[in-house]
Amino acid sequence: QVQLVESGGGLVQAGGSLTLSCVASGSISRINDMAWYRQTPGKQRELVATISKEGNTKYADSVKGRFTVSRDNAKNTVNLQMNTLKPDDTGVYYCHAEWVLGPLSTYDYWGQGTHVTVSS
Repeated sequence: QVQLVESGGGLVQAGGSLTLSCVASGSISRINDMAWYRQTPGKQRELVATISKEGNTKYADSVKGRFTVSRDNAKNTVNLQMNTLKPDDTGVYYCHAEWVLGPLSTYDYWGQGTHVTVSS
């Protein structure tokens, strides 16, 4: 079992910055990749950024150059630094952890989500 707790959401004006944090607890030794997703009303949850245990990162095209994902394995945290925010970045941001069940099997853990609102 893994618990993920996000924090750092809020209201910010366009062009501003926010940093989201996610702390993992429980059986964290089996966590592989971690990621941030976001969801807006009427849309599917979309991948924002992902980071491997080794620190390899991938970003959605819409956030490249503006968002930075980082991970501290010693503190069991993953952060998302969001700069130059746009109204389209508004949504609920979820922390995700890929938990290894076996050689070819994983399980998805999700946080409860944190709200980000970017005003124009």
